[in-house]
Amino acid sequence: MSWLKSMMDKEPPEPENPIGIVVIGNLDPDVHEASSEQVRKALKRAQFKVVKLGKKVPAEVFASKAKEVNADIIAVSVNTTPAKDNLPKLLPAIESTGLKNRVGLMIGGAAVQSEDAEKIGAIYGKTKEEAVAIAKKILEEKKAK
Repeated sequence: MSWLKSMMDKEPPEPENPIGIVVIGNLDPDVHEASSEQVRKALKRAQFKVVKLGKKVPAEVFASKAKEVNADIIAVSVNTTPAKDNLPKLLPAIESTGLKNRVGLMIGGAAVQSEDAEKIGAIYGKTKEEAVAIAKKILEEKKAK
């Protein structure tokens, strides 16, 4: 089992032909990166280019980085109540950069549920596998437009 664990912990290679670009990080003031790291690696294995922002990321930084790298998706990890309190800042930040309806928004983490996602027009996922499925669905919907 230790061999399998070491393979899962290993950093996936950068995709040669990424299917989309995801900006990922922990919403300010969240510092718990374990779950967002698992999601980041899963997205990378699924052939997404993933731009990691890290922890304690303000809503405005998610939006500006997404615009800078022409991201398809913003993935936000929310593991604490103070970070959850900052969720309402995401939508205005995305709107102020002109990305509304151009970038998909997905959230997950210990402090949020699907109702929190609905309030800000995001899609909620519980696991890294759900995150990959959601990201692929967002891409399909973007291409259908």
